[in-house]
Amino acid sequence: MGFVQTIKNIWKIEDLRKRLIITIGFVAIYRFGSFVVLPGINPEQLVALQANASTGLLSLLDMFSGGAFANASIFALGIMPYISASIVMQLLGIAVPAFQKMQREGESGRTKINQYTRYLTVLILLVQGPAYLYGAVGSAIPGGFWDWVLPSTIVLAGGSMFVLWLGERITDKGVGNGISFIILIGIIARLPHSLVAEYDRLIDAPGGLILLLLELLFLVAVTAAAIMLVQGVRKVPVQYAKRVVGNRQYGGVRQYIPLKVNAANVMPIIFAQAIMFIPITLAQFTAREGSGFLASLMDFTSFWYNFIFAMLIIAFTYFYTAITVNPVQMAEDLKRNNGFIPGVKPGKRTAEYIDTIMSRITLPGSFFLAIVAILPAFAGLMGINSQFAQFFGGTSLLILVGVVLDTLQQIESHLLMRHYDGFLKSGAKIKGRTGSIAAY
Repeated sequence: MGFVQTIKNIWKIEDLRKRLIITIGFVAIYRFGSFVVLPGINPEQLVALQANASTGLLSLLDMFSGGAFANASIFALGIMPYISASIVMQLLGIAVPAFQKMQREGESGRTKINQYTRYLTVLILLVQGPAYLYGAVGSAIPGGFWDWVLPSTIVLAGGSMFVLWLGERITDKGVGNGISFIILIGIIARLPHSLVAEYDRLIDAPGGLILLLLELLFLVAVTAAAIMLVQGVRKVPVQYAKRVVGNRQYGGVRQYIPLKVNAANVMPIIFAQAIMFIPITLAQFTAREGSGFLASLMDFTSFWYNFIFAMLIIAFTYFYTAITVNPVQMAEDLKRNNGFIPGVKPGKRTAEYIDTIMSRITLPGSFFLAIVAILPAFAGLMGINSQFAQFFGGTSLLILVGVVLDTLQQIESHLLMRHYDGFLKSGAKIKGRTGSIAAY
């Protein structure tokens, strides 16, 4: 009954109700577009594409696009080109002084960077479009370059930019982070199909139902571990100086700074995954299956794919944590608010202390993140259906956990602001990935 009452409370809040309806409407548009096949293609000729997209690294592309990749849909390229463009722009922000200057210009600088990111996304789409059509769609192409491939590339680019627009509208007018929510919907859309495929594989095997139950229990355990990774924090105590004004005393309160074990959230694994998609594009320009080392990078169960993938995740975890967590700024904010860490001098020493703690907790956090990311490979080696194995860790699971927690946290904040009970009766609050760095 408590859950039903929470749903009723959500529906009573007009602003939240509108946001939910808008979000559902945009999601419906996205799912409808995932089944709109490129003009001129006979869906019956996509058997080879759908077979290839059910195994290997191509299954990840199909999962992120919610099946649009295997359907040769107008949304086939999905949101990943934008993610790739964002990676490049963040790297330029470190290496190129002009982009560093834009980052320091505040809102106007962010607007310029976002605009350049969109331009770069279009360029990436114009490269990935023909690669996808020639490499993945292949024999189902009904025409030549000028009369079909070029117009279809423009359609694919327009479809991906429209998906990006939908994500931004969800962020502005809906609930949750729109870009992450679009990826989440694509992943959830593939879960029933993957579960049915695994059921069909095990139903006729001896003890098949017991094996399926054990797999589901293991999936729950891995999900719990992913939640611990997303929610884990290192609490640094903070003391505020006492001030007496008249007959009142201010400050003197002891709080803490919750430094997240995984401050970079799911972004390192998304960035690493976007880079691992490059071999697919190269292989589609040469031969569909690839050969030698390139072929091993297209197999998500291979040693070299998982080794490089794990190393990229660890590197990106440090990189993104350095971008998102600024110990100097945190130390200055503490000093400005008359706060200090017991036993540590304010200012430079506090910044060094916070930086040391972040370095120590980021190392195990990055390794744990890398282990979770490569768990689907182990599930695949154990014989689990490749589509279902993707949910035993990796990008899909972390995105599911992180985005769901973010969305629930936003909904709960609306409820608590209107003096309704949240999702948890005990008084605890759901903590999303985007919680504040400091509790002051």
